[in-house]
Amino acid sequence: MQYMLIITLDENAPGPLEGTPEFDADRQSWTDYTRELMQSGVLVSGASLAPTTTATTVRQAAGASTVIDGPFAESKEQFAGYYLIDVPDLDAALDWAKKVPLGDGSIEVRPVSMMPDAEGTPQVVGASEAS
Repeated sequence: MQYMLIITLDENAPGPLEGTPEFDADRQSWTDYTRELMQSGVLVSGASLAPTTTATTVRQAAGASTVIDGPFAESKEQFAGYYLIDVPDLDAALDWAKKVPLGDGSIEVRPVSMMPDAEGTPQVVGASEAS
């Protein structure tokens, strides 16, 4: 079953400065975690996101769309990235979420919705035949 590990954090909270040993150690912990996911065979995909200052939101209401510069909502924590993993069950997904090298923030764990195909067989929404 596929689960998304949705990583959120306060992008305004101070973190290690680029070029410092602390920054390098933080970066290495993410590299190590991603490598562990890959080597275990559970990683489907993952990415980090640029800061919310680069966001553009399309808001839809009453059949009309409005384009807004900036994130979709004011929040203390921002969506920073994700890992999509394929594991047997929620317990396994939670085990991986607990290993995310996130200092302060949260990891929301959500199952990926399954939709039936034309024959009624459950399929991961948006999945290609290669996955």
